[in-house]
Amino acid sequence: MSRIVTDTTPDRQLLDQVEQILQSETLQNSETLKRLLKFLAEKTVHGQGDQLKEYTIAVDAMDKPATYDPRHDSAVRIQVGRLRQKLGEYYRSEGKDDPVIIDLPKGHFKLRCEPRGVAQETARLQQQRVSVRAFAWAGTAVFTILMIALGWAASSFFTIRRTEAMSAVEGRWTPDLQQLWQPFLATDRPMLLAIEDPLFVELQRGSGIYYRDKSFDEWGQAFGSRGVQALRKAFDYPNTQPSRYYTSFGEVNAAFQIGRLLGVRVPNVSIVRTSELSWDQLARNNVVFVGVPVFFGEQFKTMPVQPEFVLVSNGIRNVHPKAGEPATFLDQFSTAPAEAGEIYALVTRSPGPVGSTYFESFVSNRAAGYVGAVRWFTEPNFSNQLVSNLKREYGSVPSYFQVVLKVEFTDQVATQTSYVTSRRLP
Repeated sequence: MSRIVTDTTPDRQLLDQVEQILQSETLQNSETLKRLLKFLAEKTVHGQGDQLKEYTIAVDAMDKPATYDPRHDSAVRIQVGRLRQKLGEYYRSEGKDDPVIIDLPKGHFKLRCEPRGVAQETARLQQQRVSVRAFAWAGTAVFTILMIALGWAASSFFTIRRTEAMSAVEGRWTPDLQQLWQPFLATDRPMLLAIEDPLFVELQRGSGIYYRDKSFDEWGQAFGSRGVQALRKAFDYPNTQPSRYYTSFGEVNAAFQIGRLLGVRVPNVSIVRTSELSWDQLARNNVVFVGVPVFFGEQFKTMPVQPEFVLVSNGIRNVHPKAGEPATFLDQFSTAPAEAGEIYALVTRSPGPVGSTYFESFVSNRAAGYVGAVRWFTEPNFSNQLVSNLKREYGSVPSYFQVVLKVEFTDQVATQTSYVTSRRLP
């Protein structure tokens, strides 16, 4: 290593502890996990732990080819999860008296090395935070964290606040919302809330340069992009890898609205990144998607029903226009000096791939569009208008449908949303 450490530094402690774990019986028959642990330790002591990506770990530590794609191969996540389990197993057995503890926090690749007492307190606080997040998904909007000295009393406090939040959601619930979400409520199937995580190209220069080209969302197409080629040339051809660590505030906002409404009514709601959503999950879970449907563009064609409306780059294409309807509902907005105008949003409810689950999507070419659409499905005054329109056209809320909404917006804020048209899907 290029960095010199002394016997008393935290880095030396980490390396010594990792070496002890590598020699343990817990990892005796696990060469892959040994290489992974040693790699993560070296990157951590060299200050590179926070910058590690799945792709780098796969290629440099697990001998994966340069074509490795973390969206379609979960090998890194699986092995990191196994390593995390093995570390816990080690400290419950051989390492139960070790003075320091090596931890691999979830969502990170940087190792953490702490004295045993500090590590145990950190784990206890982390468990408290996990409990708070679980209650938040159950409909609680805000929690006030009490002083740690309150101990077990804090648990009772959180339970009381959760009950109050459920009562608040009950006050917002109406018969119209019940009709709109009935298919998701009348089943014990889990619900996945899929949030778009667009592909960025990361050029490894300094702390990293991230580039987004909306013309593609598959890593195999990245090097055919003129923008990517120009940037790589300008920065003397640095190492390049995919990154999906960012999403927009619009997706977060819309997901929060849906989670707040359904968290206390659907028994099992969880979030998944769209790039990691598999057809098997679509077949076994009810799924709600928010964003720009890059993932569902071609795949939607294989669904059991064919759409009557399709999101295109300049609006919503009307596959079979009725009398007086345009062939395309065109978006009209400006982007400078501020984004403002009219955008169309499309809400689709269809059966899943095998017909036994429900898939619902809120899509638009701008975040204001799908945020405005979500409001029509989560707020009582808007849901009343929507249900009235659907009943007037079909007599009841169809099991499967598409709804087109027009959203007026300024600076990405939906100021007014109106019903345009809809179709019942067979």
